[in-house]
Amino acid sequence: MKVTGLKTMVVEAEPPYIGGKYFLFLELHTDEGITGIGERIAGSSYSDHLKDIKSQVSLIEEFVGQFVMGENPLNIELIWDRMYGTRHDLRHPSLYATPVISAIDMALWDILGKASNQPIYNLLGGMYHEKLRAYAYMPSEGLVEHPERAGDVAAKLLEEGNSACKIDPFMPLFPIRDIPLKEIENAAKIFESIRSTVGNELEVGIGTHGQLTTYSAIRVADFLEPYHPFWFEEPVMPENVDEMARVARHTSIPIATGERLVTKYEFAKVLQAQAAQIIQLDVGQCGGITEAKKIATMAEAHYAVIAPHMYCGPVAAAAAIQIDTCSPNFMIQEANQGPLHKKIFKEPLVFENGYIVPPTGPGLGIEFDEAVLKAHLVE
Repeated sequence: MKVTGLKTMVVEAEPPYIGGKYFLFLELHTDEGITGIGERIAGSSYSDHLKDIKSQVSLIEEFVGQFVMGENPLNIELIWDRMYGTRHDLRHPSLYATPVISAIDMALWDILGKASNQPIYNLLGGMYHEKLRAYAYMPSEGLVEHPERAGDVAAKLLEEGNSACKIDPFMPLFPIRDIPLKEIENAAKIFESIRSTVGNELEVGIGTHGQLTTYSAIRVADFLEPYHPFWFEEPVMPENVDEMARVARHTSIPIATGERLVTKYEFAKVLQAQAAQIIQLDVGQCGGITEAKKIATMAEAHYAVIAPHMYCGPVAAAAAIQIDTCSPNFMIQEANQGPLHKKIFKEPLVFENGYIVPPTGPGLGIEFDEAVLKAHLVE
């Protein structure tokens, strides 16, 4: 079998643009008629960035042309190493090139699954989890101003079947800053309202997008420890692993990180430094299914769990589900679905009652509804 062609598709999502305003899909074609799809995570929903996506399309074409075209798509490890290591300027992992590698890798695994008539998770050890626990976002609008309302919001999430959620109690998200005591106390009031309303029925993670200084992160953790948060996500920016490890040593709250880290090499540093116990790898950015499985296994060897990041389009979401299903140390999956996620496949991914049901079809287990896809394509 040989890869004979590439098709890229830019798709405009539907408001409220969960996972981004645009999705960038690719499709690899083979001489045996089997095709595989992948997704290059296109970016934030906060701006109209079609110009940026155009450059990403060019990079996909460049990588496929240089490393994939004419190759046997079943030689996934070999192709991955060539994409990562051949060009000197791309040897160092980055969020510029690694997401393209991730997208191509997804498509190659999709081809392998279809060629063997098996879901990808069966090729990576089989179904370890019959259903996948997922967590929702707690809507934060108005809660900073009125923390007493958080309990009612938590009760509604429980009614919808959720057992876990995440909230960012500190706004704005940027730049990096010290958090004054008044804001920390206000965050505690949010947790106090939740605990007084729903008790310990709902796990609540803290998300901060790395906006805190080390000193502030330690102070925040000390103040919120009595409420037993699910985790403290990116308490500091992820680049300085030693500083994250410093925070971890000062608190009993589990530290989570990984959505902005790429390849096994960056995750190895986090695990070796004991900077985090909850690994939030992003299958669409860290290096694809090949790399995500290795990262999950490394985490398992360090008694760490995975809680994959999912702010992306539906194809990358499907890839994350494949990793979740076969990983013994899977804990919980971020669940972000916009309107298009729910109708772009002939058989939509099932997110309900706080769980995700893994698809059983071959490869990624998904197939585009061509009419829906065509209606949202961007020239």
